[in-house]
Amino acid sequence: MSPMFRALGIRNYRLWATGAIVSNTGTWMQRVAQDWLVLTQLTDNSGVAVGITTALQFLPVLLLAPWAGAVTDRFDRRRVLIFTQVAFAVLGLTLGLLVVTGLVQLWMVYTLAFGLGVIAAVDGPARQAFVSELVPVDYLPNAVGLNSASFNAGRLIGPGLAGLLIASFGTGLVFLINGVSFVAVVFSLTRMNRAELSAQQRPPRGNRSARAGLVYVRSHPEIGLIMAIVGTVAMLGLNSQITIALMARLVFDKGAGEYGILGSVMAIGSLGGALLAARREHPTVKLVITAAAAFGVTSILSAVMPTYWSFGLMLIPVGLSALTMLTAANATIQLSTEPAMRGRVMALYMAVIMGGTPIGSPIIGWVGETFGPRWTVLIGGIGTLLVAVVAVLVLSRSPGLRAAVAQAEKGPAVTVTATTERARATRTPEAETVARTTAAHKTATSEVTENSVA
Repeated sequence: MSPMFRALGIRNYRLWATGAIVSNTGTWMQRVAQDWLVLTQLTDNSGVAVGITTALQFLPVLLLAPWAGAVTDRFDRRRVLIFTQVAFAVLGLTLGLLVVTGLVQLWMVYTLAFGLGVIAAVDGPARQAFVSELVPVDYLPNAVGLNSASFNAGRLIGPGLAGLLIASFGTGLVFLINGVSFVAVVFSLTRMNRAELSAQQRPPRGNRSARAGLVYVRSHPEIGLIMAIVGTVAMLGLNSQITIALMARLVFDKGAGEYGILGSVMAIGSLGGALLAARREHPTVKLVITAAAAFGVTSILSAVMPTYWSFGLMLIPVGLSALTMLTAANATIQLSTEPAMRGRVMALYMAVIMGGTPIGSPIIGWVGETFGPRWTVLIGGIGTLLVAVVAVLVLSRSPGLRAAVAQAEKGPAVTVTATTERARATRTPEAETVARTTAAHKTATSEVTENSVA
């Protein structure tokens, strides 16, 4: 099998990927339908209302991240995912029935969007960490890349299909289809051979707190740097569900079908970025920064495109650079995090990606209504480019951070001696996490210094 698809050689991962692509397609269909429902049926082209809906959907991820990560590390992730898929299905079907029966009101969409956010807060870290149980650790970058490819294959198919269905039957049918799509993931999870799953390394008693995840990230500056970059980009630049809708509707005067096509065109670049990531065996922090800068530049260029089709074509490199940044960040963090902490760390990572949206999306919506839709894209591009420049400056002026980055590219390094074990008995879990991190970073600093002298 091609190295790009080697994770698919594992049966459990094939089952996971098959169910995921069905569900991902349904999810992207719902995103388009939800924005279009709010923008054209429940309001008079209100970018603020779309922004509020998006914010309510992602706010719980920000608020519940530490708790959700603790749940992911403590309980069986496969069972957690079965629960979240059933909950997603119920919410999707509820919204579909409300639309079909003509009972839907804006406050109902707000409420259901918030409910989706609560479930997503638990589903996100469980989904990310579960991949490490499906494949060996050396397959993890490939599996992360293929996960993103599956997500963006759904993004490629979903928006265009949603646009056609909305134009023909309205938004209600799209929500119903999305609700049913989660059955595919539940089926895949129940068909897996549990004996072939890697054992989930759960934290020992006394080290299961949500706070331990925050301490771990704070004591790993390389993870903090990645999260700062991705969080800023998510807040300012990853609001395509708002910006593309406003550009299609108000700048180019297009309908639901053309709006859906733009989402699919952007997914071509995103899918390309995900497949390139699947080939990459060693993601790095420098790649995250470079891809963020590329995303900023291409976003700025897309904002000034004069026609619908030129804007659509520029969305391809926008999607490519965005997915390169996200997959590199995801794989780097997972590979550099101890297995027993992975759920809590990934929960915080999901929080900065999805949680930045509630802060940025209402602002982006207001900017679109006040200064025009093109400025919603320009602000994201300029902000992203600036954060990439700041990251380069910080990295160049901090030897300790460079040492931590070098260690992150090797994976977690924790050496336990008999003396350390005796000392550990008198430490709190949070102090133990910091002690292990300090030792690893001292070793990394020493190695970098020796290499520089040589």
